[in-house]
Amino acid sequence: MDATLTNQSENENIWGGGNKPLNASYGKMMMWFFIVSDALTFSGFLAAYGFSRFKYIESWPIADEVFNHFPFLHGVDAPMYYVALMTFILIFSSVTMVLAVDAGHYMKKNKVAFYMLLTIVGGAIFLGSQAWEWKNFINGQYGAVETHGGQILQFVNAETGKRVNLNSFAASIPTDRAQHEAKNGVWYVTESTLPTYSVEEVTAGFLANDNLLIKTQQNDAHGHKIVLDREDSINKITQAVHVVEGANLIRNEYGSPLFANFFFFITGFHGFHVFTGVLINLIIFFNVVIGTYEKRGHYEMVEKVGLYWHFVDLVWVFVFTFFYLV
Repeated sequence: MDATLTNQSENENIWGGGNKPLNASYGKMMMWFFIVSDALTFSGFLAAYGFSRFKYIESWPIADEVFNHFPFLHGVDAPMYYVALMTFILIFSSVTMVLAVDAGHYMKKNKVAFYMLLTIVGGAIFLGSQAWEWKNFINGQYGAVETHGGQILQFVNAETGKRVNLNSFAASIPTDRAQHEAKNGVWYVTESTLPTYSVEEVTAGFLANDNLLIKTQQNDAHGHKIVLDREDSINKITQAVHVVEGANLIRNEYGSPLFANFFFFITGFHGFHVFTGVLINLIIFFNVVIGTYEKRGHYEMVEKVGLYWHFVDLVWVFVFTFFYLV
């Protein structure tokens, strides 16, 4: 009996927390288990993205050409500026969360509420910014055409090398254009929206404008998209079968549709985590304001939700690196 008590006493000294290993409560341990499992999920998604990009590296979209817009600066080429601002806001919200947790350790209710509110605002701004990025990615900026083999052809100015919008050169050919519906043809072939221009209008406008060239989705040895000369451009435009405006799960005006699939899935999955974090933070903020944790004598719930929020911020660093920087 004495030996048993001695062993229990020694074990408690080793753990330093009795029945709480490493002095962590049950709630904290469960949060860590969730974070580890969720980290493995994100790792699998990013690994799949990396393998796909490596396989199609010669035709993968260049991030600087895709995410190059800034709110209220129409026509200004600002690659990555807005995404960098989004990232800064989310990381700064992690700082305010740290300050909220620290204030909770000293039982300073007003400071906890203030920093929690800043964290919520930062998360909401990030979500709004991500929605704006999605809107621009889905709507597109310039438009392109797709060949029968699935190759994306973009249009650039021969003198400046900058992309040209379809509406600046597409011809106007009066034709009856009807959106395809399942009831009018094969049931599994439908069009969600009708493109602004037909292939014939884009082709006619391109042939009439000698100052236009075609940029393919293939990259050269320096990682730049290959621009064809005028003769090869004319030969290539005759292979166009679809007009592509923006990006969706089937077509992508910036290049490989796999890029759009991964972008929507991974950034959307992360956005769902941020949205969930904002909702949880709102609940915790409300409890702080009404004094729930003051009555309990501790702010452990703030610390637990803080772990989740830091994880969400850390994941975004990897998503940002994979999609925007590499």
